[in-house]
Amino acid sequence: MRKLKGKRLRIYMSETDKIEHTPLYEWILKQADKAKMIGATAIRGIEGFGSRHHMHSNKILRLSLNLPIIVEINDVPGKIESFLKTIEPNIGDARLTLENIEIIVAAGKMEE
Repeated sequence: MRKLKGKRLRIYMSETDKIEHTPLYEWILKQADKAKMIGATAIRGIEGFGSRHHMHSNKILRLSLNLPIIVEINDVPGKIESFLKTIEPNIGDARLTLENIEIIVAAGKMEE
């Protein structure tokens, strides 16, 4: 087992955010796959709000859902920085966070 310094990029958006006719989270995941990132996951929230403080919820009484989505991508710092430059012009109002992380890898599973 070995440890690498890494970065976690989180992209917060609404499930109705789109790029052309594709949901933004799907587009980001496809870009992450093309960039051969270690991994990426889209997570649907059950409730949340963004910069406009409009609450989005999965409560039964709502007829249309517009739930929060988080795309989380982990990789080594250089790949995250490069990936961010690639997607940034296309993500609209999405909010981003970056964190330093430690990536633990089984021996021989990933090159730095």
